[in-house]
Amino acid sequence: QVQLVESGGGLVQAGGSLRLSCAVSGGTFIWSFMGWFRQAPGKEREFVAAISWSGATTYYGDSMEGRFTISRDNAKNTIYLQMNSLKPEDTAVYYCGAYSSGTYYNFGTYDYWGQGTQVTVSS
Repeated sequence: QVQLVESGGGLVQAGGSLRLSCAVSGGTFIWSFMGWFRQAPGKEREFVAAISWSGATTYYGDSMEGRFTISRDNAKNTIYLQMNSLKPEDTAVYYCGAYSSGTYYNFGTYDYWGQGTQVTVSS
């Protein structure tokens, strides 16, 4: 069974940094893109970033570009999200997903999801 496991969340002050990890394991899965979404209480899930298997193509949500960086290590089947200059409005549960065919910014296109990791940014 394919599993995605996020880690690296926590509590940080505004202006600080965190690095999230998402590891794929437990089965055979050839993915085209992996991505990060986030969801705050009472709000819809929001696209954060996505990366192609080759790493040649990346996408970012409007409020993340310039602060967040997505990367991957295919040998470890792991993607990362480096989060800098964090703001209180970045507080959310961050989810990692993977898909073989679809649209990167649509959460419904993802075939697999992790359990999420909490990021809390204090002011």
